Amino acid sequence: MPLPSDQDTLLPSPPPDQLSGRTTCPPETSRPHARTRDTAIEANTSTSSDARAAHPESTSDIASPPADQDSRPNVDPRQPAPAKRMDTDDDGPLRDTPSPVSATGDTAECDRSSLQSPALPSTASASWYPSMYGSAWPDHRFLPNSTSSFLRPGSKFKGTQQSDRQVYEVQVEIKYVDMDSHCLCGYLRIQGLTDDHPTLTTYFEGEIIGTKYTFQTNRPEWGSNEKVDMQHWGRFPAWRPLAKQAKRADFTYKNFAQRENLFMRWKEHFLVPDHTVRTISGASFEGFYYICFSQVTGKISGIYFHAKSEKYQQLDLEHVDDHGCMGAIEFR
Repeated sequence: MPLPSDQDTLLPSPPPDQLSGRTTCPPETSRPHARTRDTAIEANTSTSSDARAAHPESTSDIASPPADQDSRPNVDPRQPAPAKRMDTDDDGPLRDTPSPVSATGDTAECDRSSLQSPALPSTASASWYPSMYGSAWPDHRFLPNSTSSFLRPGSKFKGTQQSDRQVYEVQVEIKYVDMDSHCLCGYLRIQGLTDDHPTLTTYFEGEIIGTKYTFQTNRPEWGSNEKVDMQHWGRFPAWRPLAKQAKRADFTYKNFAQRENLFMRWKEHFLVPDHTVRTISGASFEGFYYICFSQVTGKISGIYFHAKSEKYQQLDLEHVDDHGCMGAIEFR
């Protein structure tokens, strides 16, 4: 309330009948904001009515005041009203009560959230959902599986193959070893076998003698039989302690991976890189090798057999030192 000044004390008091004709102080004609306030109140009332008509369900949730309580807002007429009032002022509905404005905002928010990917949050990484995208590794993997550092993928051996007439240089590179499946494969390169082909490279696969393969070849297409097998295996000193047992058809070489010597058969299949060539004048790869490999020293002793070739051609190979370095390649 404004304080009285000296000028106000000098003015005479108005007559009583003049004061009774005024409903407010100062008069409505002298209040510049009165008409503006009435216009704002009417606009506010019209806006609320339109909002309730558009959303009748939201107005039913608003608590009604008691009947004996005046529903008109407690407005001090002595304070000037603002030029405009909005529906969402501090004196509006309770915070938990939905209003048309908040309901519209929630609907828009839901529409925006539905546009996002339903499968994955925007802040999550794909690595947290392996079942959705599948594993990065295949179900069946061909991992290296060997019991000796000398016999593993990438191992190289060099030496000679000797017959009664000549000695040839031989190099062997192992490409794959799987002790569980009792197999391995690689390349065998021989030099000076023929004048037309100074170097011949063949792809071979090996059978490791154990619980899956026995000392008996049991492959008629290779041209061997039980007698030939025993004659060739008998030329290895490491096999002689097993001679009596190995002659039995039901004998299996158990715990072969933990033994000092591994026995194998290596069969050449085709030439590399031209696998379509089946015959070469002066050379043949239709036979196979009986192999004895020392897991301790890394030395390989072998005997080549073919029915039409010279008997007991001796193969002697030693491991090429790689200082323990090895590479690993896995196709996915």
